[in-house]
Amino acid sequence: MNSMDVSWRHEKILHRLRGGERVSVGSLAELVGASEMTVRRDLDALEREGLLRRVRGAAVSMLTGEETPYAARARQRLEVKRRIGVAVAGLLDDGETVVLDGGSTAVEVARRLVDRRLTVLPLSLHSADALRGAEQVRMVLPGGDIRPGELAFAGPLTEHALRVMRFDTMVLGSCGLSARNGVSAHDLAEGAVKKAAVEASARVVAAIDSSKFGRTAFGRVCPVDEIDVLVTDSDAPEEELSRIREAGVEVRLV
Repeated sequence: MNSMDVSWRHEKILHRLRGGERVSVGSLAELVGASEMTVRRDLDALEREGLLRRVRGAAVSMLTGEETPYAARARQRLEVKRRIGVAVAGLLDDGETVVLDGGSTAVEVARRLVDRRLTVLPLSLHSADALRGAEQVRMVLPGGDIRPGELAFAGPLTEHALRVMRFDTMVLGSCGLSARNGVSAHDLAEGAVKKAAVEASARVVAAIDSSKFGRTAFGRVCPVDEIDVLVTDSDAPEEELSRIREAGVEVRLV
């Protein structure tokens, strides 16, 4: 069983538990097509990350609220995010200055940049960790407060850093995307950092998988016409894609 199989099982288990009810180990084993012993190991791993609570012979989700924790999102749609990461990396030229947004999709972009010659300002420690051994990458950290779990930079220090620098490209993630309401974020402080990064960049490349389409989170970041290129997957709704293209955005499907 490889890591992709494990990630797939974890995503299916967490999705099944989202309803809030107690689900038996046997039901979860049937869902993912694995033995109960394998599922118990999966549940142990997910419990260590604070994503569920084990009860006798079953599990209960610990996920609450509107924003799914990073540890759960990092397991969701992993293959799609990897394809997006490859495509976005292919849009960057050596020598560019790049601000890399927080979020699990941006981490997949970071992993494709380790052999590139770039100056990168990552907006989360997850992406910084992915780049720390990259010999040709000049990594600049912005400073500021760190959001627990997300490990994303936020606050006035981060915003100030973005006001005094300029970038060739911003790789933008999102909690929600719609043609009408644009890009949005659950956390207002993180949304303000995204907005500052967009304003500091000559080009905005949005790396957003189709599960975010049609959603609008609490904090508005920017309208879609401030995006230059949108990289997403082929499951994105065609009606939304058409409206986004009409706003002048180049759309690339992976």
